[in-house]
Amino acid sequence: MEETRIGDSIAVDGVCLTATRFETGCFIADVMPETMNKTTLKNLDNGSKVNLERALRLSDRLGGHLVQGHVDGIGTITQKEKYDIAIVYKINAPTSVLKYVVPKGSIAIDGISLTVIDVTGDYFTVSLIPHTAHLTTLGGKSEGKEVNLESDLIGRYVEKLMKTGDEAKSRKELNMGFLSENGFI
Repeated sequence: MEETRIGDSIAVDGVCLTATRFETGCFIADVMPETMNKTTLKNLDNGSKVNLERALRLSDRLGGHLVQGHVDGIGTITQKEKYDIAIVYKINAPTSVLKYVVPKGSIAIDGISLTVIDVTGDYFTVSLIPHTAHLTTLGGKSEGKEVNLESDLIGRYVEKLMKTGDEAKSRKELNMGFLSENGFI
């Protein structure tokens, strides 16, 4: 909590909250009904373990991908299997999230930046190394548990740019060929 001030953003299981007060060993945040309805925060009880992460400083190294703490949807762990040292999770997700999920792309699960293994139908898979499994709550979650999902920010902006303005003009000027020719894909 050192250097954390009132008004700072702190991600709780991937949900960006604003610290409004501090008490010994904890912080207090207001949570709107919209946030409770659309995230797994509604499933927490007193004493539940959560992932916490302070906001990134622009001068810090980026150890994952850009994560905002804006949850896009809730997924469900449908399979958890150990492969050698890794734990592979199969996560069912809404199509509104899956449309931005690509193999070898990034996704945040409960605020944890992870690389996608594969995407098929209504689910995707990710793998946790022992370090991540040990230091986050995801390592202890079992099949049937819900998780917060945040899709890759860049994919959402590319989609928006592809649809912006006059539809015909946008398709002509900003299309896959243009993106490829200019090093975006």
